[in-house]
Amino acid sequence: MTQQDPRTTDLATSRPIRQRPEPKEIDRKARFKVPAQLPAKQAPAERIHNWDEVTFLFDPEIAKIEATRCIQCPAAPCQRACPVHNDIPGSFWLLEQGDFAAAADVFRETSALPEMCGRLCPQERLCEGHCVVGKNGPPVAIGKLETFVTEWQRKHASVDVTPVASASGFSVAVVGTGPAGIGCAERLARAGHRVVMYEAWPRPGGLLLYGIPNFKLNKPAVARKFDDLSHLGVEMVTGTRIGEALSLDELANEFDAVFLAFGAPESAHLGIPNEEAPGVHEATEFLVRANLPREALPEQMREPLPELRQVVVIGGGDTSMDCVRSAIRLGAETVTLIYRRTETEMQGRVEERKHAREEGVQFEFLTMPVAVLTDESGAVSGLRCRRMQLGEPDESGRARPEPIEGSDFDLPANAIVVAIGYNADPSWGDSAPEVRRDRWGRVVVDPESMRSSQRGVFAGGDNVNGADLVVTALADGQKAAAAIELYLADPERSW
Repeated sequence: MTQQDPRTTDLATSRPIRQRPEPKEIDRKARFKVPAQLPAKQAPAERIHNWDEVTFLFDPEIAKIEATRCIQCPAAPCQRACPVHNDIPGSFWLLEQGDFAAAADVFRETSALPEMCGRLCPQERLCEGHCVVGKNGPPVAIGKLETFVTEWQRKHASVDVTPVASASGFSVAVVGTGPAGIGCAERLARAGHRVVMYEAWPRPGGLLLYGIPNFKLNKPAVARKFDDLSHLGVEMVTGTRIGEALSLDELANEFDAVFLAFGAPESAHLGIPNEEAPGVHEATEFLVRANLPREALPEQMREPLPELRQVVVIGGGDTSMDCVRSAIRLGAETVTLIYRRTETEMQGRVEERKHAREEGVQFEFLTMPVAVLTDESGAVSGLRCRRMQLGEPDESGRARPEPIEGSDFDLPANAIVVAIGYNADPSWGDSAPEVRRDRWGRVVVDPESMRSSQRGVFAGGDNVNGADLVVTALADGQKAAAAIELYLADPERSW
């Protein structure tokens, strides 16, 4: 996008567009001198007793100051590093002028989930990690500014939820209501197509509702997104697992196209003795029982979690941080996270580990689980662990952990949570034999069109990539929507 937009009015909202300056008019030296600003947070001693979001929204005047730290560099590496290529400098130029609603609309042009991405993206690896300002100091607080302008717009202005085209007569089924499904459904609905979303859980939202605790993403923010989709005419069918209640072929016969966005819901297993003992929990099951009301859960998950005293969580990503921080809020006396490498190799966000430490979580690095220990009744009583040391890099490029013989030790625990990753559901493919999958059960697609091996069936998100980021799933969904539109216009075209 060029620095100067010749339009004076936003065609979608009728709001006046504040013209961005020519690059030579920006006093970058002055902007480099502006001190970094951040929104306030709940104190650890307070937040461990509630489930509210840890970080408050920016004060409007402070947000404007932080936005002036953006030097409006023409190359915009932050924009290139964003999987959906948000025009971050363009939004922040409007933000610093005080036009918060227009700044939010800039994010909404390229992202169906700016409120969620602002909270959940690992900005330190993406936009903020490529921010030029960050080379000599703290980067611009891109994620928190994105959250601020989009939430300000929700409260003080309006979000456009009208289709931009008349009814097309085409219909599309979207399997899954997580980030990929939302990204696809919104764009197709805006283009005038009938969209029906199918969700296996009792309520729509997928990962956003069932996989992420309130202290990172409040549930009303998710509900507002589905209100938007409803206003666009998107239909929701919940409590329906495709492959059981309906087959993929049935959907393909009823709809003009199908988009598969059911994610990677299957928890990985440790493969150690007594892993099935009472008191060992898969991460998703633990999180949903901790974070959602009974009526939002399937019948088999409605029993409250037992009293937590000593909790051990196994893993090193953001899901493991969600688990340890949830355990703290559930009143556990001690919460320990074990990870087989060092903190340097951890994949999750630094901010989440900082929050966990502030809240009292203990970390045991270079530690591997060996066996679940049980009492005379067969219930969990602890976890036998082994110390590790780092060897040569493995195929991921990270140093390979190697066990140290004779280093076993026991951690007492009455609850163990396994958060070591997720895989695609292998069972759904039994009802979709025409859809090619790889050896991990993931759907194989053409990366340019997101089409699968079955005609009229497209896929994206974690069921294609494996467990990944919210924003990469969103990008897949939006990309698939564009490809589906081409397919609907000409089903016989050569791909």
